[in-house]
Amino acid sequence: MNSRIEREKEKHMDLGLHGRTAFISGSTQGIGYSIASALAAEGATVRLNGRDPVRVSAAVDRMRMEHPGSQVSGLVGDVAEPDAVEALLDRLGEADILVNNAGRFGQADFFAIDDDEWLRYLEVNLMGGVRLTRRLLPGMLQRGWGRVVFISSESGVNVPADMIHYGVTKASMVALGSGLAKLTRGTDVTVNTVLGGPTYSEGVAAAVSTVAESRGLPAKAVKQAIIEGNRTTLLERFIEPAEIAALVAYLVSPLASATNGAAVRADGGVLTGML
Repeated sequence: MNSRIEREKEKHMDLGLHGRTAFISGSTQGIGYSIASALAAEGATVRLNGRDPVRVSAAVDRMRMEHPGSQVSGLVGDVAEPDAVEALLDRLGEADILVNNAGRFGQADFFAIDDDEWLRYLEVNLMGGVRLTRRLLPGMLQRGWGRVVFISSESGVNVPADMIHYGVTKASMVALGSGLAKLTRGTDVTVNTVLGGPTYSEGVAAAVSTVAESRGLPAKAVKQAIIEGNRTTLLERFIEPAEIAALVAYLVSPLASATNGAAVRADGGVLTGML
């Protein structure tokens, strides 16, 4: 799978991102890293982000190796902490592209989720994007060009019973993106949301490995069982992070100038409704 995606990436068209600066929150691994990698491959100056200085530094080194000559640096900061966000943004300065990717994920019994856990999910999944966009969107509007993308989930549309807190925060991201897009009228600034589906990121892979080990099963078998239990996926496999990244790369490019205020699906057909 990865080799096929890599072959397709080698044939990519020029998306017109040379000279643009992109900040991707939560981008030391998984979907966020893949998005940053896709933008670096297109010639954008990329700013990676994470909470752990060691992991941020390692991600920067990895990306520089994967994309020799690319302009990549890292900014350490927790988007759930207002003071940390302000300090991070002071170091960042302006950005042409903002991808709000940082997020919390997990299953839990609704009746066992206390207020503190609800607030933790809201701080990261919603307020992180609020804080970053509040600082960076005005500059985009002033310059007349910019891109903001929120990485939401199909769970924000079809909220799972065992992930209600997660689904609600992802739904709030869709609402936030829709409202912010209305502030861009008459400019070449766009705000869109991506509804991702079941994606095999490092975090998911680690969770699958843990379950497999506890049950004495091969990780591959557990992975397949999870997908087989999802009766609505048309892919009948996990989505690769690079497939989400490909859509984001298009949305932040000048080619997507007519797409604004949209919730665009990259869910593998999990959402079966027409709209």
